[in-house]
Amino acid sequence: MEITAKMVKELREKTGAGMMDCKKALSETEGDFEKATDVLREKGISKAASKEGRRTAEGLIATYVHYGDKLAAMVEINCETDFVARTDNFKSFARDLAMHVAATNPRCVEREEMDQDFIKHEREIYRQQAINEGKPEKIVDKIVDGKIEKMYSEVVFMEQPFVKDNDMTIGDYVKKIIGSIGENVRVKRFSRFQLGE
Repeated sequence: MEITAKMVKELREKTGAGMMDCKKALSETEGDFEKATDVLREKGISKAASKEGRRTAEGLIATYVHYGDKLAAMVEINCETDFVARTDNFKSFARDLAMHVAATNPRCVEREEMDQDFIKHEREIYRQQAINEGKPEKIVDKIVDGKIEKMYSEVVFMEQPFVKDNDMTIGDYVKKIIGSIGENVRVKRFSRFQLGE
């Protein structure tokens, strides 16, 4: 099958990958758009993994102020070079993350930052709920583990579904950006402000 410039452009717009990467993925999958998207995502994730240990001393602080000026968020995003931090692509990515913080109010960036006393308390509540519902003792721990995982996906920033695309988590979105810009990217911290809180 002939790979047209229009196909490459369309895949590039959807994935944010480079032109040659898109053309190669389309060639590998014989023009199958969905398979090519999967190939690029897999390569992006492996590219991201290879860059994880690299130092991120540059970056920017992005802000988002919601309509009406009663809700705002700030996010510090680090990358390897000032050149990348100044690109429109990176700025747009950072603003998306600030908007996501405003919309979802996460508790922390990574699950390792969660207060262990809070997790222990939630486990006890979930365990008692399962027992009260008459669940067999042998599956109570699995039920509790499932509820804790669900909670992580709701309150841990990197594990939350991205508000603009629920098919990917914030972690997936970060890996996609790493794959497209070729530098390590790290979400360092965030703050959310709501009037009256």
